[in-house]
Amino acid sequence: MPKQKTTEGPELFKQWPLPPKATLGSAVRAKGILLEIRARLPMASRKLLDLDGGSLVLAMPETSKTEFRFVSGVVSQALVGIESLAVIPREIQDILTISPTERLRWLTDGRLPSAGTRTVRLAGRAKKITFHVFDPRLVEELLDGGTVDEWREDDKAMAAENRRRAALKTKLTRSLKTAAKRQSTAGKTADDNEGAGLSGWEEFGRDGLLG
Repeated sequence: MPKQKTTEGPELFKQWPLPPKATLGSAVRAKGILLEIRARLPMASRKLLDLDGGSLVLAMPETSKTEFRFVSGVVSQALVGIESLAVIPREIQDILTISPTERLRWLTDGRLPSAGTRTVRLAGRAKKITFHVFDPRLVEELLDGGTVDEWREDDKAMAAENRRRAALKTKLTRSLKTAAKRQSTAGKTADDNEGAGLSGWEEFGRDGLLG
């Protein structure tokens, strides 16, 4: 009797390509979208949704048709308007290729406007963290317009100006100290010369009348 073939792996499969306007060319952003949609699914189904390249994929055994239809519906609904999902810090850093220091500096000085804040609980911890999020359309404009390069040039110019001012201040302080020292030395010399020109000055000092 011939041995029957057995199929391995899931038999129910669906794929949702993520639009470039949503990912903005970032794998980190794509992973963020995956996690955002997973959070809307039942706990038991979350790991069944995964990321493959630039697409979300759902795979389940053929025996889970009811669950498959439910999860597919949730994913499809969640992807409606996904291009408007706020960009979180690690995503904007990857999209614009900027450092955390640059993000914080430009956020603080107003060049990188915040679209609000978001508070989440860290996995497995009671502690919550709050962070700024950003408008994805603004991030897209910054990416396409080369604005980040301009900001970096401005920062370099400002840093150079600050160094120049600091060097000038140091030089001025050193000059003032030198002038004060010369004045003090000149005053002491004048006192010595004044004493040396008086008759009986040395004897006056030996008698202890200067102490």
